[in-house]
Amino acid sequence: MYETWEELEKSIQGCTKCKLCKQRNSIVLGEGNRQADIMLIGEGPGADEDREGIPFVGKAGQLMNMAFAALEIDRSKVYIANVVKCRPPQNRVPEADEATACMDYLRSQVMLVKPKIIVLLGSTALKNILGEEFKITKDRGKWVERKEIWYMPTFHPAALLRDDTKKIDFFRDLKLVKEKYKQIA
Repeated sequence: MYETWEELEKSIQGCTKCKLCKQRNSIVLGEGNRQADIMLIGEGPGADEDREGIPFVGKAGQLMNMAFAALEIDRSKVYIANVVKCRPPQNRVPEADEATACMDYLRSQVMLVKPKIIVLLGSTALKNILGEEFKITKDRGKWVERKEIWYMPTFHPAALLRDDTKKIDFFRDLKLVKEKYKQIA
């Protein structure tokens, strides 16, 4: 575990813990308010994120930004990260060893941010954070509390691009996040 942002950033530069390092352009650590009460965790960088070094800047991120705008959630006031910090080839799901290789980075991010709420965007984030027994279609929209952090699993914004019917549930889940934040802030 890394106890400061400086230690974390220094450690991740030039990371070669897994094979994803071989074709990356950028290590995409995260973005946003480092003291945010709300943190979002996705799967991994896509092509746009790999190019720019910032999470959720592609089409999925643009869709998420529209949901934020509709709910009056300021993106600059949340912290956004991914399970893996380098782009998997062809945007495939990260393999277990790749996710494991990045887990100390992600745990450190959570420890440093100290969020009250973590939104788990998609199955990869859900399974790697809460456990393999969780299923996104069964558990999305249901609060889970662990170690004084509230977790809200929901669909990954990329899933909404493939299936419009998931947009309503995604929006509802983010609305629940906003309501919970008002209760606990």
